[in-house]
Amino acid sequence: MSKSETPAATNFLRPIVQADLESGKHAKVITRFPPEPNGYLHIGHAKSICLNFGLAKEFGGDCHLRFDDTNPAKEDQEYIDAIKQDVQWLGFQWAGDVRFASNYFDQLHDWAVALIKSGDAYVCDLSPEESRAYRGSLTEPGRNSPFRDRSVEENLDLFARMKAGEFADGARSLRAKIDMAAPNINLRDPILYRIRHAHHHQTGDKWCIYPSYDFTHGQSDAIEGITHSVCTLEFEDHRPLYEWFLAHLPVPAQPRQYEFARLNLNYTITSKRKLKQLVDEGHVNGWDDPRMSTLVGYRRRGYTPASMRNFCDMIGVNRAGGVVDIGMLEFAIREDLDANAARAMCVLKPLKVVITNYPEDEVQLLSLARHPKQDMGTRELPFAREIYIDAGDYEENPPKGYKRLEPGGEVRLRGSYVIRADEAIKDAEGNVIELRCSYDPETLGKNPEGRKVKGVVHWVPAAASVECEVRLYDRLFRSANPEKADEGGSFLDNINPESLVVLKGCRAEPSLANATVDDRFQFEREGYFCLDSKDSKPGALVFNRTVTLRDSWG
Repeated sequence: MSKSETPAATNFLRPIVQADLESGKHAKVITRFPPEPNGYLHIGHAKSICLNFGLAKEFGGDCHLRFDDTNPAKEDQEYIDAIKQDVQWLGFQWAGDVRFASNYFDQLHDWAVALIKSGDAYVCDLSPEESRAYRGSLTEPGRNSPFRDRSVEENLDLFARMKAGEFADGARSLRAKIDMAAPNINLRDPILYRIRHAHHHQTGDKWCIYPSYDFTHGQSDAIEGITHSVCTLEFEDHRPLYEWFLAHLPVPAQPRQYEFARLNLNYTITSKRKLKQLVDEGHVNGWDDPRMSTLVGYRRRGYTPASMRNFCDMIGVNRAGGVVDIGMLEFAIREDLDANAARAMCVLKPLKVVITNYPEDEVQLLSLARHPKQDMGTRELPFAREIYIDAGDYEENPPKGYKRLEPGGEVRLRGSYVIRADEAIKDAEGNVIELRCSYDPETLGKNPEGRKVKGVVHWVPAAASVECEVRLYDRLFRSANPEKADEGGSFLDNINPESLVVLKGCRAEPSLANATVDDRFQFEREGYFCLDSKDSKPGALVFNRTVTLRDSWG
């Protein structure tokens, strides 16, 4: 894909926001990003982050970061810290302090009491299994709970006793009294509060009843003065309930919910449950494994915030579902790194070359540009009698069209001289373990006279090079739709066995000894790489492949 082929970004919400501001409906745009702190964010969340923070920024408004923390049994401070870091890594900053739905638990409780007093809520003794049976189906209406007609006084007493911790988990719930025959199942007396004797990471042991997500969400939006509450399409059927709560409570604002199509990326899993399964069962090396679709995984792999934002802009925002080709994400990172990554040389499968006509004790410092188009300065590369080239750049019986080194053939070393292969040294099994070559001293920076050399290979000096480990990452799944398992199979059966290839004993040019985790490199002829942020140490460097130079997926 070229720049001219980049699809025009669409965003159906922009004209809506613009019209609301121009009409005076809203004086200021306030959006929010409301993650549940029960896991690490993935690539789908990046779209939501860019959308909500991007709209606020574009129209001079604010975006809140609010954790919808209504299920303490599955939540953890680790996830809260990681989510905050992900948002800031993408280049956004929330307005004011970080917010939590738990900040509003007192107000939500008071509103629940108000619904009881108005006859719009009741305490139900049905078990979760019984509640599901009473709920009906998409084709059959539900049945009223036998506890639906309790008096206001009895409901107030039971709810107070629920709050006081008198009942066991699941023994009772508080439900809205709407319509058990409603075509929209979400309106069939939804649960407002459940009993959960669980310690909460923000409120401690103050509460043993916790509000449902549906009851919390819209009221939290109203408390914060959210103008455009943006969520994915699976919440479209919840919008009537969102609006019912706002209409039946004395909320300070009337936010409006809008839905957009979530990001579906082929060759990728974004189910939190399945991502957790990959981690728990050891199919990957943690949430930050560079093969994971988590933002922390992409960050460790070398993806940049700019590439993520550009990708989200390229795919646009609409209400039509569909699958985005992962090649578009790879295009975004290639485009960014091609323009901004420094060039360097690293030999992944070293083959020693002895240049027999070069003086043994002489070292020549060559100056190579760090980027062919950007002004990034230069780096020095020592040229000496012994160097390494990649073993794949020498063939004794080369195929047609081969433009690298062969017996008696010549090739140019990148930024250096033309060399000729004179002799191959082999081990007992017949494997080439060393080349004896000669160099043409008149070819530094110019072509040889009277002959044409077609090939150029990368190289590093043997003595001054840095030993390192290189990890070649590829797509984690072989199937474009890994979640659609074959008959009797699992998404785990689609794991690509070549998604990680570890190469030890690689040799990098000396300038890479000073690499930092913020650096990005194009290893010439190999791909784009970064220093691994977890396992790399001074004297024991580990580089991760971010993406190949071009799309070579089979």
